[in-house]
Amino acid sequence: MTTDIGKTALITGASSGIGRELATLFAKDGYNLVLVARSEEKLHELADKFKQQFGTSKISVIEKDLSNPEAPQEIYDEVVRQNITVNTLVNNAGFGEYGKFATETDLQKELNIIQVNLTALVHLTKLFLKDMVQRNEGKILMLGSIASIMPNPLMAVYGATKSFIYSFSEALRNEVKDTDITITVLMPPATDTDFFNKAGAMNTVAQETARANDPADVAREGYTALMKGKDKAIAGFSTKMQAAAFRVLPDSMVSQAARLQMKERTDAEQEKQSANLALGIGIAAIALAGIVIAATYTKRNGWAEGVKLGNIIDRARYRYKANEVVDSAKDAIKSAMESVNGTIANGKAKAEKVLA
Repeated sequence: MTTDIGKTALITGASSGIGRELATLFAKDGYNLVLVARSEEKLHELADKFKQQFGTSKISVIEKDLSNPEAPQEIYDEVVRQNITVNTLVNNAGFGEYGKFATETDLQKELNIIQVNLTALVHLTKLFLKDMVQRNEGKILMLGSIASIMPNPLMAVYGATKSFIYSFSEALRNEVKDTDITITVLMPPATDTDFFNKAGAMNTVAQETARANDPADVAREGYTALMKGKDKAIAGFSTKMQAAAFRVLPDSMVSQAARLQMKERTDAEQEKQSANLALGIGIAAIALAGIVIAATYTKRNGWAEGVKLGNIIDRARYRYKANEVVDSAKDAIKSAMESVNGTIANGKAKAEKVLA
């Protein structure tokens, strides 16, 4: 149980996927719920399940389509009408559109993506965060993506909305840093939900990869980070390593790696070999940087033995960070070597096949 038992969480996009799994975690920990989605039937089924499984007594169901610009205000007004205090806001709802922006995607659908992923999120955050500030209490969880920190070719608008969410959340977190309000961004990889089907991106590399990522596991990482007041949760170890590598690799290489994930599986395998090698090199660069930092700390620590007692805290902090870096570096080197060795082995196998 959490210390927030009896408080209320409002979750958008609660009827399926990561939103449904997040709602389950809140219900399990004794929260009252406001469930928002387009399907009233699915929401009522979920509410009945929570009442039977967890004994949740207070569950409000609000059927709203966030592509309607009036929906956020209507949701807020309904919450006020029911005299509900929303202690945690989960901006989970969102969707994407697959294809080349200039020639293949539908403009109206992309405008709806912006409305749901961005405008509705900003609108709901404005309404509920204002109340949280007045109470000096509250939590907000934003559903970002690994696409928050990388371009997303073939899903350009979707990726851009996720970048906005990341930047917006970090800015708000700074604005409320002197309050008892926390803002957390959940950044999952491709996850096994209905997202790719709705986006028209079935049979892509990303959709295949998504099968390995359970939405329940992703939700749990985000929920844990939210409860601890962390600024973000990058779900999954491999996603964490990708995020680190993306920050040192050239933008063009990051964009190409992302595009390969959106290609059809049959077309992507050969290009994926070189992308894996580049990613491995990028991770190795992260590891090398970590080792350099650790070595720098060691020199600083030796020098610092003679400084005054007042610097003990600084030295302890450097020691802690250095140990973290060394551990991350070891993991990164292992991942990089596996990636590079895998690429070499595949190339050798293909060459032997040709020669045979």
